[in-house]
Amino acid sequence: MNAGKLMQKDHSWIAARIPHKGEMCVLDRVETWTDTMIECRAISHLAAGNPLRCEDTLGIANGIEYAAQAMAVHGALLAGHDHCPAAGLLTSVRNVRWHGSRLDDLDGELIVRAERVSGTESTILYEFSLHSGDRLLMSGRASVMLDAGSQQSLSTTSQEC
Repeated sequence: MNAGKLMQKDHSWIAARIPHKGEMCVLDRVETWTDTMIECRAISHLAAGNPLRCEDTLGIANGIEYAAQAMAVHGALLAGHDHCPAAGLLTSVRNVRWHGSRLDDLDGELIVRAERVSGTESTILYEFSLHSGDRLLMSGRASVMLDAGSQQSLSTTSQEC
């Protein structure tokens, strides 16, 4: 495993590499990752100003957005420092299992995991799960369609994608 894969990437690193900005970037850090998996942490589910809230609650279905952002971050990590990742479009979620109704009534961090099951140059299938401590909150599969034509070379690592 590359030593860089052990380095934590924080919220500002994540926000510079995915399309979601401001409070819509819901992940706080990358805990660990490999070529096939990523684990992120988040506390944004506890924020009263979370833009995904509806009528002052954050329903469990919003966990799909947390998982989708983890997948996007995984793509950015795989793209490396010199390239923006291919833009992705979440095309389907399947076999989603809910083990609760809300995210905002949990204590502590959310643990967001995604594992690449299969993929080609244009599509990727991930399995994802959200946990609070040892408690499984939701799990499922997501298909992502990539737009390989959007990949651009960057002149510096600090440039936003």
